[in-house]
Amino acid sequence: MTTTGALDRGREAFERQAWGRAYEQLTAADHKAPLAVEDLERLAMAAYLLGRDDDSADVMARAHHECLRLGDTTGAARCAFWLAFGLLNKGEMARGGGWLARARRLLDDGGHDCVERGHVLLPGAVQSVEEGDSAAAEVAFGEAGSIGDRFGDMTLTTLARLGRGQALLQLGDTTRGLSLLDEVMVAVTSGEVSPIAVGIAYCAVIEVCRIIFDLRRAQEWTAALARWCESQPDLVPYRGQCLVHRAEILLLHGAWPDAMVEARRAGERLSEPPGQPAVGSALYQQAELHRLLGAFASAEEAYRQASHWGRTPQPGLALLRLAQGQVELAAAAIRGALDEAQDPLTRAAVLPAFVEIVLAAGDIPAARGAAEELSKIAAALEAPYLRAVSTQALGAVQLAEGDARSALASLRRACEAWLGLDAPYEAARARVLIGEACRRLGDEDSSDLEFDAARHVFMGLGAAPDLAQVEDRSRKDAPLRAGGLTGREVGVLALVATGKTNRAIATELVISEKTVARHVSNIFAKLGLSSRSAATAYAYEHGLV
Repeated sequence: MTTTGALDRGREAFERQAWGRAYEQLTAADHKAPLAVEDLERLAMAAYLLGRDDDSADVMARAHHECLRLGDTTGAARCAFWLAFGLLNKGEMARGGGWLARARRLLDDGGHDCVERGHVLLPGAVQSVEEGDSAAAEVAFGEAGSIGDRFGDMTLTTLARLGRGQALLQLGDTTRGLSLLDEVMVAVTSGEVSPIAVGIAYCAVIEVCRIIFDLRRAQEWTAALARWCESQPDLVPYRGQCLVHRAEILLLHGAWPDAMVEARRAGERLSEPPGQPAVGSALYQQAELHRLLGAFASAEEAYRQASHWGRTPQPGLALLRLAQGQVELAAAAIRGALDEAQDPLTRAAVLPAFVEIVLAAGDIPAARGAAEELSKIAAALEAPYLRAVSTQALGAVQLAEGDARSALASLRRACEAWLGLDAPYEAARARVLIGEACRRLGDEDSSDLEFDAARHVFMGLGAAPDLAQVEDRSRKDAPLRAGGLTGREVGVLALVATGKTNRAIATELVISEKTVARHVSNIFAKLGLSSRSAATAYAYEHGLV
């Protein structure tokens, strides 16, 4: 094999995005004779896309020093920037910051007006976004984008537009922010930017769409990312994130077995090379599926592992505690999660679970406040998914407040929205509440139909906890529900009827004695009772004991 032959094959494989072949041939050529700077940069990028981060950094450092030897200061700054980029993405802030400082010094000392000036602006702008200074970030990204436009560098222009779009979204300018992100994806899908920038843009845009609950865009770009990854079998970065996003979408659409397969594949992909923090997201998706299927022990372990990898286990872990009957613990966890959530988008991800859990704990005023906050966020974002979530939360609160007629209207709108989003599990949960509202209005036939429809969906999905709840509701709760009792109040009434004290009930349900007293007071008020003996008689009369 000649040096020229290996080099030509390496370059040709690089152009075809056959990263394994490119790395192999360029490395072989380098062993015969040291590569020139341009080919060293190709080799470094191929190594990066194969997940060989240390090799990539070593080769890029060689390219940097070769540029310095040749007197190519801007080239040396460019290599230093990409070295800093890779290290900062890995969380190696000291080394990454050092290379970034060198890139800036080289440019400043030489007084160069070049495209690299725009590249070195990007890390500082990203830091401003992370620190919450979105206005400063928007200005910095805009300046970097202007430099990219002036020098015709689409990779820089695209990365700058990506960051500026994210900053505008944080500033509440959804229309301009999404417009910029859509423009980013035009450049990405047209093959106008480098492969590293392509992967960054896909993952960032999909993540933003998830955060703002724009499921249509998230689904569209996830499918495109999957096609891009499949066209490059050797690709290691980005492929795991693609599988996480696919798992989330499959879960929403009710394809739970496929979602579990993708979540597990994502965990495997993201574990090699080790240290990729996105593995926490893959584990969280596995935990969510285990929880919905009723595999509580597996869910708890997966939530703990997700937390170990830096992914907060909330609100999933709090919902797990609720499903386990540990209402007090669930309420404490979800209140803490909501307290920590500062911006509206983060709060919107926690508020639905907050409403569900505090309703189970009997705190209707807190649930009402959370539902109203969620409605305001949904109105501002105009995202169909969030509108469905907020409308269902409002309906659940109205039902708990005893306004079954208003609840029925809200819940029917929520169910229609879920069906429009092809979200069968969420639609079935809405139908359970619709059945409850119909029952309280005396429409037993409609109530039975709604319960049956929900039961059919839960059986098909394997949602054992939800199936058990709907069976329990339809079997024995009808007379009690007509009195407006929540599920937790029904359980407390059953224990009161057995002669247990508030303290004994608190011990059995793993809640505080104060909470039990509040439930008992609510029961007496809703059923028009004045004593524990009267409550006991009511429970026996309706077959609860």
